Amino acid sequence: MTPQIALGLLLAIPLLTALLIPVFGKNPNLREGVTFIGGVALLATVIYLCVDVAGGGRPELHFGSFAGKFDFTLRLEPLGATFAAIASSLWIVNSVFTLGYMRGNREKHQTRFFAFVAVAIAAAMGIAASANLITLFIFYEALTLSTFPLVTHKGDAKAKKGGTIYALILMGTSLALLLPAIIGTYVIAGTTEFQVGGIFPPGTSLLATSTLLFLFAFGIGKAALMPTHPWLPNAMVAPTPVSALLHAVAVVKAGVFTMLKVVTMTFGPSLAAATPASTWLAWIAAISIVLASVIALRQDNLKARLAYSTVSQLSYVTLGAMLATSMGILGGGLQIVMHAWGKITLFMCAGAIYTIAHRTHISQLDGLGRTMPWVFGAFLVGAVSIIGIPPMGGSWPKFFLMAGAVDSGKSILIAALIASSILNIIYLVPVAIRGFLKPPADPTADALLAFERKKHKWVIIPPVVTAIGSLVLFFFAGQIVDFLQPILPGGGLS
Repeated sequence: MTPQIALGLLLAIPLLTALLIPVFGKNPNLREGVTFIGGVALLATVIYLCVDVAGGGRPELHFGSFAGKFDFTLRLEPLGATFAAIASSLWIVNSVFTLGYMRGNREKHQTRFFAFVAVAIAAAMGIAASANLITLFIFYEALTLSTFPLVTHKGDAKAKKGGTIYALILMGTSLALLLPAIIGTYVIAGTTEFQVGGIFPPGTSLLATSTLLFLFAFGIGKAALMPTHPWLPNAMVAPTPVSALLHAVAVVKAGVFTMLKVVTMTFGPSLAAATPASTWLAWIAAISIVLASVIALRQDNLKARLAYSTVSQLSYVTLGAMLATSMGILGGGLQIVMHAWGKITLFMCAGAIYTIAHRTHISQLDGLGRTMPWVFGAFLVGAVSIIGIPPMGGSWPKFFLMAGAVDSGKSILIAALIASSILNIIYLVPVAIRGFLKPPADPTADALLAFERKKHKWVIIPPVVTAIGSLVLFFFAGQIVDFLQPILPGGGLS
């Protein structure tokens, strides 16, 4: 197999999986088997490509041109390979969890659900490997369209309302802001190709680059920078596996990945740092970090609390991009990785609690950790990683972002990161404390859950696995940084 063939398989494997799932729809075991085989095959392909990229390779696959000027091309570089590795590895874990959740809750239309998840993964792979803004935009829209049926899966009034808000904000921002930003980039730079160091010619007006940077920042609605964030909490009407997919594997990670790639490979760190808009956007990101955390603190619904937490945590990546320093950009890249593993852990724990105990609110969780120790233990580990306490993976991005703030002369923004960590402790740790230390409201009912728990091992094992991953990643942060450094001009840190 050549790297070019492997690049094509990034799209072919999940799309073929999506086509085969309905074929075996009447046999759930075979259907889920197809999903699992597709996930393993995709991960193996991504690992092969990551090895090639780590060795300096930049595999490229050209599908054709349209309008005489625009190429539909895939090309993989370190940042894209990192995103692809996250999405492909967590697709497998999320698929196992989805199996337990969908069967445990007797959800309808499971075949359709699994098929659209595979299509969404294909779109995420396309985003990861896009060689230019035009190709990325096509896959970006495909990701929105393929996840809409997942958000509206339940088909009731709440699902339809949530799905409508989801589609209107994401499609609206991309068509009204992102597409004009891409067109403006082409007019000024004469290309939309991604290139280390950026593509704008010397002497480009800072007013023009500021305008374009604002359009990109708010046009990339999937990054959920305030005030474009409401689609994210409204999407919580979907089944929990969708929430995990949206918040860790595909949609939001596609958003912050796009934000980071545009800053590093369309503008370039030097131009982004010199563009006045980057300072304003860094402040908007810092405000989003704190404000979303405050809103999360007030939510009793567990998924809603985690949703606003995600809005806050995503803004870390935007902040790193807008600091436009080596440490800031690498911190943003690390945050994409570490947040993915930590946040999917929290959402899968919420799904496990719902499947086993049918509880959705934090005020209902007293004493439940004694019956579900693995679930609440995994939640605590994931929470510690999100907070950023060593030795969890989530501690490294905050260190890099703080260093990036100092390097950029914006040390005051460190206050937002510190405030966020304190608020993270206040709204995440009490979930585990209530479960382990408070007495159950109904000891008899909770005792009966021990029997129910044994039937739902497939919603318990996945969050335990990702919680362990959040710990293990702490020790591999250096390798991730080394892998990402080529996205920076001159190879990054000396």
